[in-house]
Amino acid sequence: MPRAIVAVTNDLSTDNRVHRTCMVLCDLGYEVLLVGRQLPGSLPLDRPYATKRMRLIFRKGPLFYAEYNKRLFLLLLLARFDLVVANDLDTLSASFLAATWRGKQLVYDSHEFFTEVPELVERPLVRRIWLTIERWIFPRLEHIITVNDSIARAYRERYDKQLAVVRNIPMPRELGPLPNRAELGLPQDRFILVLQGSGINVQRGGEEAVLAMKHLPDALLLIIGGGDAWPVLERMVKEHDLEDRVRLIGRMPYERMMQYTRHADLGLSLDKDTNLNYRYSLPNKLFDYFRAEIPVLVSDLPEVAGIVRNYEAGVVIGQVEPSVIAAAVRTLQADPERHETLRRNAIFAAASLDGSREQDALKAVFQRLA
Repeated sequence: MPRAIVAVTNDLSTDNRVHRTCMVLCDLGYEVLLVGRQLPGSLPLDRPYATKRMRLIFRKGPLFYAEYNKRLFLLLLLARFDLVVANDLDTLSASFLAATWRGKQLVYDSHEFFTEVPELVERPLVRRIWLTIERWIFPRLEHIITVNDSIARAYRERYDKQLAVVRNIPMPRELGPLPNRAELGLPQDRFILVLQGSGINVQRGGEEAVLAMKHLPDALLLIIGGGDAWPVLERMVKEHDLEDRVRLIGRMPYERMMQYTRHADLGLSLDKDTNLNYRYSLPNKLFDYFRAEIPVLVSDLPEVAGIVRNYEAGVVIGQVEPSVIAAAVRTLQADPERHETLRRNAIFAAASLDGSREQDALKAVFQRLA
């Protein structure tokens, strides 16, 4: 049985894209090992393939990336494998070196336009280091995947390479029974907004969503997940006395998270057009909201807004500002008939955006390796 090692820098708990990759490899007859890292709050795992969480000394910054890639390189030197799948640029150097050294197959899955994220755009020296790594390895890659056409086109223009596109559309899955609002501790009489995701970082609209709640006394905002902006959001909620209107709920298993989302009235995706990575983003949560049968409120970015407009499954706002967000929510609250129409369109979008097609596209990439 061929063996595949799949590498990520997260703690493996909530990365549904990587889980799909592992399941496709299993279906193709691979023995799979998923490698990530252990964090203090990591949720327990129950997967039909092997997992390994490395305990690292450093948790962020250059020392973390150096330690992770050193550990991953040593693991790949010593382990049996036929294929390594590197997810994002922060796993690529170790994966490329080990695969080249041992003459093994390598697939690179770029989940975002890595060197254009705001954390790097605002730190030109650090960005230059990552660009150097990318420019050294990317032209030598044969099998590259990314999440949407916009990012594929940007990489093609930069490196003259063709990329396979596998969008973050989840496979249809049974979400289980739905507890009522009372069982989840949710109010019966509030209009509930939800912003979910493991990467609620700066410039992704979390701060503006919190401030919008100052103008929405009869609504409740649920922020579910985690990210760099989390401490800022916690502080803002306290400073503006919004504890009764905003709840920050940490990471939880997908099915549990979706119980909350299925009770929401509106899903938020508010990435700001401040960098190329966010401009071209197509986050998982958009499809999760449709799967939960709720309409969405999104920023006017090409990939996200294009889908929402195509299916008329939500509202697109031109500016990610608290007043604009609040005005859009109030308009929907005042027009239940329009809200219901958008909700029906969201259900149709969920049925039309079939994750099995994306799974087939991913399977085709791995089948070409043979």
